[in-house]
Amino acid sequence: MSKIEKMSILGVRSFGVEDKDKQVITFFSPLTVLVGPNGAGKTTIIECLKYICTSDFPPGTKGNTFVHDPKVAHETDVRAQIRLQFRDVNGELVAVQRSMVCTQKGKKTEFKTLEGVITRMKHGEKVSLSSKCAEVDREMITALGVSKAVLTNVIFCHQEESNWPLSEGKALKQKFDEIFSATRYIKALEMLRQVRQKQGHRVRECQTELKYLKQNKEKSQEIQDLLSSKESQLAASIEHVQSIESKIQPIENRLIDIDQNLVKVMKLDNDIKALDSRKKQMEEDNCELEEKMEQVFQGTDNQLREMYQNHQRTVREKERRSNDCQRELERASRECQRLNRQKSDLLVEQGRLQLQADRQQKSIKTRDSLVQSLAAHLEMDGYERTPFNERQLKSFHAQVKERQEKEMEATNQMMRDFREKEAMKQQSIDEIRDKKTGLEQTIYLKQDIHSKKQQELKAVKSELQKLEGSSDRLQELDQELVKAERELGNVVESSSVESLKSEVTALQQEKVELDRAQRKLDQEMELINMHTTTRTQMEMLKKDKADKDEQIRKIKSRHSDDLVSLLGYFPNKKQLEDWIYAKNKGINHTREKLYKLNKDLASGEQNKSHISTEIRQKEQQLANYEEKLFNVCGSQDFESDLTKLQDDIEKSSKQRAMLAGATAVYTQFISQLTEDQEPCCPVCQRTFPSEAELQDVTNDLQSKLRLVPDKLKNTELDLKRREKRRDEMMALKPIRQTISELKEKDLPELRNRVQNVNRDIERLKNDIEEQETLLATLMSEEETAKACLQDISLMDRYQMDLRDVERRIAQQASRLQGVDLSRTVQQVNQEKQETQLKLDTASSRIELKRKMIQDQQEQIQSLKSNVHEIRAEKLQISSDMQRRQQLEDQCADLTTEIQSLYREIRDAKEQVSPLSANLENLQQEKQDLIERKNHKNDEEMEKINTIKEKVKNISAHEREIEKYIQEGKEQYKEQKEMELQDTNSQLHEAEQQREKINKEISSIRQDIDTQKVQERWLQDNLTLRKRMEELKEVAAKRKELLKEMGEMQVMQLRNERRELDNKVEDYKKNRSLAMGRQKGFEEEIIRFKKELREPQYRDAEEKFRDMMIVMRTTELANKDLDIYYKTLDQAIMKFHSMKMEEINKIVRDLWRSTYRGQDIEYVEIRSDVDDNVSADKRRTYNYRVVMVKGDTALDMRGRCSAGQKVLASLIIRLALAETFCLNCGILALDEPTTNLDRENIESLAHALVEIIKSRSRQRNFQLLIITHDEDFVELLGRSEYVEHFYRIKKNIDQCSEIVKCGVNTLGSYLH
Repeated sequence: MSKIEKMSILGVRSFGVEDKDKQVITFFSPLTVLVGPNGAGKTTIIECLKYICTSDFPPGTKGNTFVHDPKVAHETDVRAQIRLQFRDVNGELVAVQRSMVCTQKGKKTEFKTLEGVITRMKHGEKVSLSSKCAEVDREMITALGVSKAVLTNVIFCHQEESNWPLSEGKALKQKFDEIFSATRYIKALEMLRQVRQKQGHRVRECQTELKYLKQNKEKSQEIQDLLSSKESQLAASIEHVQSIESKIQPIENRLIDIDQNLVKVMKLDNDIKALDSRKKQMEEDNCELEEKMEQVFQGTDNQLREMYQNHQRTVREKERRSNDCQRELERASRECQRLNRQKSDLLVEQGRLQLQADRQQKSIKTRDSLVQSLAAHLEMDGYERTPFNERQLKSFHAQVKERQEKEMEATNQMMRDFREKEAMKQQSIDEIRDKKTGLEQTIYLKQDIHSKKQQELKAVKSELQKLEGSSDRLQELDQELVKAERELGNVVESSSVESLKSEVTALQQEKVELDRAQRKLDQEMELINMHTTTRTQMEMLKKDKADKDEQIRKIKSRHSDDLVSLLGYFPNKKQLEDWIYAKNKGINHTREKLYKLNKDLASGEQNKSHISTEIRQKEQQLANYEEKLFNVCGSQDFESDLTKLQDDIEKSSKQRAMLAGATAVYTQFISQLTEDQEPCCPVCQRTFPSEAELQDVTNDLQSKLRLVPDKLKNTELDLKRREKRRDEMMALKPIRQTISELKEKDLPELRNRVQNVNRDIERLKNDIEEQETLLATLMSEEETAKACLQDISLMDRYQMDLRDVERRIAQQASRLQGVDLSRTVQQVNQEKQETQLKLDTASSRIELKRKMIQDQQEQIQSLKSNVHEIRAEKLQISSDMQRRQQLEDQCADLTTEIQSLYREIRDAKEQVSPLSANLENLQQEKQDLIERKNHKNDEEMEKINTIKEKVKNISAHEREIEKYIQEGKEQYKEQKEMELQDTNSQLHEAEQQREKINKEISSIRQDIDTQKVQERWLQDNLTLRKRMEELKEVAAKRKELLKEMGEMQVMQLRNERRELDNKVEDYKKNRSLAMGRQKGFEEEIIRFKKELREPQYRDAEEKFRDMMIVMRTTELANKDLDIYYKTLDQAIMKFHSMKMEEINKIVRDLWRSTYRGQDIEYVEIRSDVDDNVSADKRRTYNYRVVMVKGDTALDMRGRCSAGQKVLASLIIRLALAETFCLNCGILALDEPTTNLDRENIESLAHALVEIIKSRSRQRNFQLLIITHDEDFVELLGRSEYVEHFYRIKKNIDQCSEIVKCGVNTLGSYLH
C-alpha cells in the first residue's frame, strides 16, 4: 500500500528560489498537522502534492502564477522544483521530481514545464527514468494505486473546491462518475449498444438484400442457359455460311476473268473513239493553220529546217548582243546607284560634322562665360575679355583651387573653436549634475531610514500600551485557574463513562441478533418475490401480446387501401416482394425500350447534325466557288465571257504580228523615199508634187516608226494579260461544273434528307414521351409498394414476436402450476417491519449511550482546555512584564535618531535648489552654442559647394572641347568635303555611259522585232509538216485497234457473265439469310453477355454466398454482444449500489458522531435513476446530497448553512476516502474548521481522532491537516497520535519556511 514520506519545495508561490530557501517536510503517520497564519503558504503544500501526483495546477491558476514571481525575486529566470519520496502499492521506495521555469520577458512572463524524473530502487541500485508529463501522470496513478479523480477530488482536494459535494447537479454527477470510474464502463456499454443496434440493422439489411441476390442468382443462371443455346445455334449458322461461300468463290473468279476481258474490249472501243476524235481535231487544226498562213512553203523539209536554223542563228546573235548590252547597262546602273549612295552618305557625314563643329563653338562660348561669372564672383582680375587661351585657363584653375583651400581651412578652424566651447560647457554641466544627484540620493536614503525609524517607534509605543494593566490581569488569572482546576476534579469524579460503555456492548450484541433475524426474513421475501416476479412477467407478456396485436392492426389499416388497389388483396411480405420483382422486370423492360428509343433519337439527331453540317459546308463551298468565279470573270455568264476573251486574244495576236512587221515596212518605205532620185509613194506609186509634201510623208512615217516599239510592247503586255486571264478561266471550268452539280443535285438531295430525318425524330420523341409516361406510372406503383414493404416486414416480425410471446405465456403458466404460497408478501413484510423497529430502537439506544459518553468526554476535555488556556495566558503576561523597561529605552533612542535625520534632510534640500537653477542655465547656453555652430557651418559649406559646382561645370565643358580637338574632327570634316566633290564627277560620267548603252539596246530590239514575223511564218510551216505526219500515224493505229477488237468474242462473254451473275445472286441471297440469322444470334449473345456483366448479375452466386455468410456471422456476433452488454450492465449496477450503501453508512456514522445540532439526524448521498432514458439505453444516475430529519429528506444544496455545508462536504470526502482508497491511505484536509462553531470544531476533532484510532492498525494511513486554528490543533494534540506539528511562517525575506515544533510549544508562540 502506498505512503508518502518526504517532500521538498523550491521556487513555488511564496517559497524562495535560492538553494538555502528549499523547504523539506517529512510526513508523519498517522497524522501530520501544519499550522500557520493566512498567507504563510500552508495551502501551497497541498497544491504541490496535487501537482506532483497529477500535474494539475490549483483552480484558477496558470503555470506562471504557480511559480515564484521573477519580479519579486529580482531575477529573469526562476526555476521551481518539487520532489516527493513515497512508497508505492508494493511498498517499494519511489522518488519523483517535477521542474518548472518562469521567464520574465518585458511585461509578460513565459512558463515552461521541464521533463519529470522518476527514480526507483531495483536490485539495490537507483534507476532513473526521464519522461514527459503525461507518462509521469500515468506512472504516479499506478504507483499510488488510486485514480486521478480520487486524487483530485478526495485525497488532495483544494480548499476552493472542497464543497464540491454540494455543487449543482451536472457537475456533481460528473465528479461521482469519475470517482466511481464508471465513465469508461458507461462508454463501453454505450459502444456495445450502438454496435448491437448497428449490427441488428445490418442483419435486416442482409436479409432484404439476400432475397434480391437470390433472384439475381436465379436470373443469372437462366441467362447463362439461354447464352449456351444461342452460341450452339450461332456455330451451326457459321458452318452453313462457310459452305455457301466456298461455292461462290470459283464463280466469282470466273466473273473476274470475264470482266477483265470485257474491260479490255471497252478500252479498245474507247481508244478507237479517242483516235477518231483526235484525227478529226487534227484535220481541223491543220485547216485552221493553213488559213492563218499567207503562203505555204513549197520546198523540202530539209530546206525548211535549214532556213529556220539560219534565221534562228541570226536572232540568237542579236539577242546575245542585246543581253551583253543589257549587262553593261546593269553594271552602269549599279555604278550610278553606288555613287549615289556614296554621295548620300558623304552628305549625311558632312551634316553631322558641321553640327559637331557648331556644338564645339557653343561649348567654348559657354566655358568662357562660366569662367567670367566665377571670376567675378570670386573678385579675380584679368578675365574680362574672351576668348581665353590655355595659359589663362590654367592660371584660373590654380587660383580657384587656392581659394577653395583657404575657405575650407577657415571653416574647419571655426568648427574647432565651437567644439572647444561646447566641451567646456558640457564639463560644467556634468560637475553640477553629479553634485545634485549625490544630494538627491542622500535625501532619498535618509528619508527611507526616517520612515523605518518612525514605524519602529510606533510599534514600540503600541507594545507599551498593550502592557498597561498586565499586573491586574495576572491576579485575575490566578483566581480563574484555581476555580477551573476545582471544576475539572468534580466532573472527573462524577463521570460514568465505563458503565455506559458496558451498556453499549450489550446493546450491540442485541443488535447483531436482530440483524440475523432480519436477513432470514429477507431470504424468505426473496423466495416469495421470485414467484411474484413470474406472475408479473406473465402479466407483462399478456400486455406485450395486446400491444403487438394493436401494431399489426395499425399497419393493416395504414396500407390496406394502397395495397388492395395495386394487388387486389392484402399480401404478406413474400407476395409483396414477388409483385415488386415482377413490377421491377416491367420497369427494366420499359427502360430498355426507352434506352433503345433514346439511342435511335440520338442517332437521328447526330445524323441530322451531320447532314446540316454537310449542307452548310456545301453552301459555303458554293458561295466560295461563285465568289472565285465572279472575281475572275466579273459576272456569272462564264461561257460568254470566255468566248469574248478568246476573240480579244485573237485580235491582240493579229495586232502584235502587224506591229512586229510594221517596223521593217516603215523603215523600207522611209529609205525608198529618201534614197530614190524620184521618190514616189510606196503604196500607190504616185509622185509627190513638192518637196514639202514628201517631207511631211517622211516625217509622218518616222513618227509612226518611233511609236511602233511602245505600241508593240503595250500590245504584248495586253496579250499576256488576256492569255493569263483565259488560263485562269480555263482552270475554273471544273469549278463551274461543280457549282452546277451543287445547285441542281447535291443541295436539293441533302435538304430532302433533312426533312425525312426531322419526321423520324418527331416520331421518336412521341414514342419516348409515351414510354416515359408508362415508366413513371410503373415506378410510382413500385415506390408505393416499396414504401409499404418496410411496414409489411415489420408486421411479419410482429407476427413472429406474437407467436414467441404466446409460447412464453404458456411457459410461465406451467411454472406457476403446483406452487404453494401459504405465506404472503404482506405477512413476511409485517414481520420485517417489527424486526426493523426493534433494530432501530437498539440502534437509537446505542447512539444515545454513545452521545452520553461523548458529552461527558467533551465536558472533561473542555475543562482541560480551559485550564491550559489560563496557564498559557498567565505565562505570556509574565514574559511581557519583563520586556517593558527594554521597550521604554528603545523608544527614547528612536525619538533622538528621528530628529537628527529630519535636520540632515532639511539641510540637503536647501543645497539642491540653487544647483538645479545653475544646471538649467548651463544647458540653455550649450544649446544656443550648438545652434550658432550649425548655422555658421551650413553657411560656409553652402559657399564652398557653390564654387565646387561652378568649377565642375567649367571642367565638363573643357573636357568636351579637348575631346573634339584630340579626335581631329576639323581635319576629318575637310577630308569628307573633298571626297564629296570626287564622287559628284564620277557620278556624272557614269550617267553618260548608261545613256549611250540605252540607245544601242533600243536599236537591237527593233531588229529583233522585225525578225519575229519571219520566225512565226517558219514555225507555222514546221508545225503543219509535223501535224501531217501525226495524222498518218493516228490513222494507222486506228486500223490496228479495229482488227484486234474483231478477234474477241464479245457477245459470248456477255451471255456467260449474265448466267454466272444469276447463279451468284442466288447463293448470296441464301448467304444473306443465313448471315441475318447469324447476326440475330450474335446480338442476342451480346445482349445476354451484357446482362451478365451488369452489376446485379455479375458474380451473383458468389455475392449471394458472401452475403449469406455475412448475415449468419453478424447474427452470431450480435447474440454475443447482447450477452456481454447485459453482464457488464448488471456488474456496474451491483458495484454502484454496493459502494453507495457503504459510503452512506460511513457518512451517517460520521455525521452522528460529529454534528452537534438537533435539526439534522444524518445526511446521505441519493443516486436517483434517470426516468427520461429510453428502454433501449442503460440507466444513468443523478446524484444529490440530502439531509434527513425523521421521514423527511431535503436537498442540502441551497438549504444548509455555511458550517453545515463545510461539515457535510468534509464527511463525504472522508467516506469516499474510506471506500475508494484501499491501496492509498492518504487524506489531506485544508482548513477543515472553516465556518464551524466551537462545538462542531471540538466534535470534528474528536471524530478525526476516532478515525485515526480505528485505522491505526493500517500501516500506510496518513492524515494531513492544514489549519490556522491552534485550538483545533491543541484538541488533536490531546490524543496520543500527535507529538509534533509543522509551523508555516514567513522569514525576513518574506519567503515561506517550514519549522518542526512540539505540541507543548503551542501556547508559547508569539504571533
